[in-house]
Amino acid sequence: MGAQGSNLDNVLAEDMHHWYNKFMKESPSGLITLFELKAMLGLQGISEEASSYVDQVFFTFDMDGDGYIDFVEYIAAVSLLLKGEVNQKLKWYFKLFDQDGNGKIDKDELETIFKAIQDITRSYEVPPDEIVTLIYEKIDLKGEGELTLEEFISGVREHPDIMEMLTKMMDLTRVLEIIVEGRRNGV
Repeated sequence: MGAQGSNLDNVLAEDMHHWYNKFMKESPSGLITLFELKAMLGLQGISEEASSYVDQVFFTFDMDGDGYIDFVEYIAAVSLLLKGEVNQKLKWYFKLFDQDGNGKIDKDELETIFKAIQDITRSYEVPPDEIVTLIYEKIDLKGEGELTLEEFISGVREHPDIMEMLTKMMDLTRVLEIIVEGRRNGV
């Protein structure tokens, strides 16, 4: 994430009370619902796939599964994305990609997520089906068309180009910038 990442790291470390105030201003109850998260990030009117992706992100952040993100879950998620170790991030990515929760990622799940990310970021450089094909050609060694957590982690770790691509695609710096800018602008 370069300089922006360092800048956001500093925001997290130095301005924790501002993050807390922003969180509490957005949701005075101390809990953020999925609807509130989408509103806070200005994600109304997005495609169905993009909306499904945001839903999946929300549910992976909702670590206790109660339907809300509390401040501890919020900061834990932000911290993981900014400072988490590679294996932690890859486990989070896998959980996010495994939309049906069956412990495996298939090509359709991955393509759906990548389409949604592109809809949100408005970045359409490489078609999602090409990204999925590249990933499966390199790391689906058994040719099953699906990846377990272990296959995913070891495969991505063995292919720095895939790790770099996933890191760029999954970079939530823009989301964090929206939150930070909202605080700075008195939102």
